[in-house]
Amino acid sequence: MSQYSSSLTSSSTSENEVQVEVDDEDYDPGKELMSLILQQSRQIVESCHSNNVMRRRRRFIQRNREAGHARLFNDYFSTNPVYPDQIFRRRFRMRRELFFRIVNALEDRSPYFQQRDDAARRKGLFPLQKCTAAIRQLAYGVPADHLDEYLRMGESTAIKCLFKFCGYVVELFSDRYLRRSNADDVQRLLQMHDERHGFPGMLGSLDCMHWEWKNCPVAWKGQFTRGHGSPTIVLEAVASQDLWIWHAFFGVAGSCNDLNVLYESPIFNNVLQGNAPEINFMVNETQYTKGYYLTDGIYPEWATFVKAFPCLEDPKSRLFKERQESARKDVERAFGVLQARWAIVRGPARYWYKKKLKYIMLACIILHNMIVEDEGVHVRNWYNDEGDEPAQPVQGSNRGFHEYLQTNSEIRDTHVHHQLRADLVEHIWSQYNNNP
Repeated sequence: MSQYSSSLTSSSTSENEVQVEVDDEDYDPGKELMSLILQQSRQIVESCHSNNVMRRRRRFIQRNREAGHARLFNDYFSTNPVYPDQIFRRRFRMRRELFFRIVNALEDRSPYFQQRDDAARRKGLFPLQKCTAAIRQLAYGVPADHLDEYLRMGESTAIKCLFKFCGYVVELFSDRYLRRSNADDVQRLLQMHDERHGFPGMLGSLDCMHWEWKNCPVAWKGQFTRGHGSPTIVLEAVASQDLWIWHAFFGVAGSCNDLNVLYESPIFNNVLQGNAPEINFMVNETQYTKGYYLTDGIYPEWATFVKAFPCLEDPKSRLFKERQESARKDVERAFGVLQARWAIVRGPARYWYKKKLKYIMLACIILHNMIVEDEGVHVRNWYNDEGDEPAQPVQGSNRGFHEYLQTNSEIRDTHVHHQLRADLVEHIWSQYNNNP
């Protein structure tokens, strides 16, 4: 059988011309068509790849970061700054001394907040520029590119500064400003709330706050949305009368209510593990051994919660309800100050990852407590008289499972809850009946 070759050529003489030589006996139109499709697809992919590479090339902008630092330094940090201390306090939300303390701590701890040379041996951004960019985003809730014209910093760099700043603030200062209360703290809290609110044995007020999550992933919106609103993330906090936030638990899906958040919260872990300080107080000639928090009506009837009466039955109950709701506003005031001071937690969160949102929230709470300590009547100094070693919290021994269950049963004792509230009603009536 004779064999001969036939060639299939396209009429075009361009560079993309395809020539295929096959034998007549083995000629298969399907294979030929498939080979043509594969070659054309390969050419299209290579063309798209080259175009994407061209589009993704980073554009270099000469921002003159040195001039930005010089302007920032002359405005706020020079010997004779342009803006006085009052304007610095309003725009940075803290005094200049506290801001310098934070900057120095970050510069000593992290190489990122140190001025370094880039690949072209040019000086990088100064620590003041990076910390100012983070503080401005927290304080005003502005987009990252809003700071470019003043600080001479790109958008991606400003976002990275924010995440680095919040992460290191939590790492460096959480042991002191998000600590669990030690024996001295507990005694001061008991004394402060007894004197100012008339509630002996009160440790603080407990409540939850929702932070809207604008860029919540679509797959998660169902569990983070309650009703027909926007996705939110819940913060559970305990605040005292001086607005110090003693407990912060953040990250529960917004579809949960305060009661669901409580069942996931570690608020009573120290009590259950035996690491909490001992508390003893007397109300209406009755001795109690556990402190309590003021809550609203959704919380359960536990021995560690004191709620107002749902229905007003007599003058004693009405007076108690007024005093309880007035004292419980401590945590509401703390939420209001936190959102007014750091606008980033008041507006919708624009970031994608819940872990980064958690660092932002905890950093704002830590900075809030630092400002409370720096400017107002705050909790007792955590350090000893020499200022060297921190006062360590109470450490209990390893408890057995029987003791754990017994303590848990005592916390959830409904009878103690009603007895404590009845004694507090009599105590409030005897103290404030003549001057309600």
